[in-house]
Amino acid sequence: MVILTPDDVKQRFGPLFAKKFLVMVDERAGIAEIIEHCLARGPIEWDAMNRFRAGGVVTGCIVEGTSMTLHAKLGRFPVNFGAAAHDIGGQALEAVEVSGNEVITSWSGIAGAGVGVAACLPQAPGVLRSEYPTEDDLKIGGARTNRVQIISPKYEKVCFGIDDTDTKTEGATWVMALKCAESCRIEGVEFLNMRLVQLNPKVPQKTTNCVASALNFAVKTENVVELQEYMREFVEEHTFSGDTGIAYYRGINFMRDSPAFKWVKTEIMTVDQTEREAKTLGIEFLDNNARKGRIGAFGAVLWGNRGIEAAGLYDEHL
Repeated sequence: MVILTPDDVKQRFGPLFAKKFLVMVDERAGIAEIIEHCLARGPIEWDAMNRFRAGGVVTGCIVEGTSMTLHAKLGRFPVNFGAAAHDIGGQALEAVEVSGNEVITSWSGIAGAGVGVAACLPQAPGVLRSEYPTEDDLKIGGARTNRVQIISPKYEKVCFGIDDTDTKTEGATWVMALKCAESCRIEGVEFLNMRLVQLNPKVPQKTTNCVASALNFAVKTENVVELQEYMREFVEEHTFSGDTGIAYYRGINFMRDSPAFKWVKTEIMTVDQTEREAKTLGIEFLDNNARKGRIGAFGAVLWGNRGIEAAGLYDEHL
């Protein structure tokens, strides 16, 4: 076995194009999310299609510009790997395994896709080290096949929902939410994205548009509590409202067939109803108010990872 750090890989092959590599795991659910950024869109799209076709641990993929979010199951599974064909992928993810505070992902690639897994991904920011089974796996290009295990820190995913921080005369929840994320300097915490979630615009008790904000973070396990405290303190210090709600969910996935997904965009929910549904789904509240802001905060967490439809009315699509 040959073990190389990202700097070793860069020195051996020269600087390439991977700009980020991050793995979040939800061990309760047995799933993972892998985030990759590349210099260009083309390699991301080709890799995504081939990995999905190859199967293995891959269950889905979202491509946004030059970034990819790969959904996978934990464990090791057979792949349909080889020269790209109708039912074969030229690049494959064979395993995602947790070892203490690290995650080991096992990759295969052939030809140009072999360069991607052997020389490009292993030098991405976020990688700790890479392990190659043999020296032959470090011979890249042409029609060669390459295999590598990439080791990275173990992160969890945490989604926070925030609502009712403004009044008719001052404030904007999305602005405060983004300032909160931008100001976070906790070691072991990485801000992923923010989403504006359109709730039921017919709700009578609202500022104007009835929109909540969701913030997603990748967090090392030992820093989760510190991040929760930071979020609560920042929001409560900067809110203009006495009804502010802060909800959070720790994990990658929860029950997707809950009727609450529709209710928060179409019905007038009560705080009691919201708290019951939140308990069912494992969503908790950080605020000390227990008032109407919890409804929107709950809705923000529900829709915080559902794509662009989060910003629309219920059943509205582009």
